[in-house]
Amino acid sequence: MPYRAVLRSLRLVSLVAALVLVAACAATNGSVTPKPPPASVTLLYGQLDQASRSYETALQQTRAGDTKDAQKTLDTALDQLRDAAAHCGATPGCDSQRFFSVFDHLLRLKDGSFIGDQTPDEETNGPPLAPLSGEAGAGSLPEAQRSVTLLRGHQLSELIAMNGPVKAALEMWLTQWRGNLMDAYVNYQFLRHEMWPQYQSEGLPEALLFGIMAKESGGKVHAVSRSGAAGPLQFMYATGLRFGLTEQDGFDTRFDPAESARANAEYINEQLKAFNDNLELTLAAYNGGEGRMRRLVGDNTSVSFYDPRIYAQVSQETRDYVPEVLAAAWLFLHPDSYNLRFPRVDGVQGSITLKRSTSISELTVCLGSANDMPDGWFRTLRNLNPRLDPQQEQPVGATLQVPKPLESVYAARCVDGPWPILASDLHNAVVPVFPNPPAAPDLVVRYTVRRGDTLATIVRRHSSCTSETEVARMNNLKFNHVKAGQVLKLPSCR
Repeated sequence: MPYRAVLRSLRLVSLVAALVLVAACAATNGSVTPKPPPASVTLLYGQLDQASRSYETALQQTRAGDTKDAQKTLDTALDQLRDAAAHCGATPGCDSQRFFSVFDHLLRLKDGSFIGDQTPDEETNGPPLAPLSGEAGAGSLPEAQRSVTLLRGHQLSELIAMNGPVKAALEMWLTQWRGNLMDAYVNYQFLRHEMWPQYQSEGLPEALLFGIMAKESGGKVHAVSRSGAAGPLQFMYATGLRFGLTEQDGFDTRFDPAESARANAEYINEQLKAFNDNLELTLAAYNGGEGRMRRLVGDNTSVSFYDPRIYAQVSQETRDYVPEVLAAAWLFLHPDSYNLRFPRVDGVQGSITLKRSTSISELTVCLGSANDMPDGWFRTLRNLNPRLDPQQEQPVGATLQVPKPLESVYAARCVDGPWPILASDLHNAVVPVFPNPPAAPDLVVRYTVRRGDTLATIVRRHSSCTSETEVARMNNLKFNHVKAGQVLKLPSCR
């Protein structure tokens, strides 16, 4: 963190902590003298005060030019607050929200947010990108989670309200969806050199790109939804066309990581402009359609997505989607603060020139779990070579994109020896093919309800092998009610 940014962070941290304590004291100014808190609570509040004083120490370190130790002191203070908050929750009379409020603010400060006298021009966006050709270009990308990009003059974390829906989404990513989050992170690290430059060129935060991708596809480049959305960022066909995602030599460029990231960045910027930089409404438009969101919002683009006039009118999918994207982005920025450790991934891009004909499937068998990849390399190889059919053999001399560390593994394992022979034998195995058996007879008959019919009379006359309950269930009938002209499905008794 630059000297000036740390200095301002420290000043504001002290102010925030002081304001919280003053507010707590002010609440006691009434006609009745409050009882003093129990000793256990006083001890915890003392830890909160100690965490605040830690920033004074960090401030002195920063003034002395020791920004590295200052950052350690900042981290230690956050740990103190986190520990005290945990004990507060189990201590009668302790106000947990007092701790969580400070923790939330300090966590944002660690990201560089809430620095009141800092202008966008002073913010660090990481080193400029070198041309993405070969090892040097990929290696020039700043480390993930360390590069801060402003979103229309605001830190991304300023725009993420730590409300109920976002907290619930954080819990889901940290529990039931934890495996999905880890897979998305690994997939993204291998695609990062293609996708993030597109976002950076549009001035958008990397964490937002990760959040959208984690929710949309988990970093599976060839993902296709039931509604027809396709690619790592799940563009519908018509929307993709609007942003230049077309067919190129039979390849749908919605599946191209760089092209889809470019189109997504352009879309996000377009909608941010339409919704007056309201990120939540922009994400809702991406999921639920910009036309619907513009009709709901009208001219009041300052309205919150969680305002009942908006929130109650969007689909449940969109209600879930917005906080889930923001929660994934938040975890990308602050994994350590949520007891989360992302795996270390060497995502530097490399390439191999085939010394023998092979397919991506065969190459996956040959590479095995090299470089501690327990799930194998199939997904990564597919993502890096989206235009190739994974079952189609590629000729000698063809070039495939691979992670840089796999170049030496390929040379050692997949040019000669037993592994490429085994992979080829498995790939070329012959599976017997037989004609499909004749279709089974239709086990359902249909009956059109006539005037005067009831479900009971229909079942008695036309289906001796079933019951009213079963017919009602088959036809989703409420209260066994039928009406003239309705077509019912009845079990065939043959």
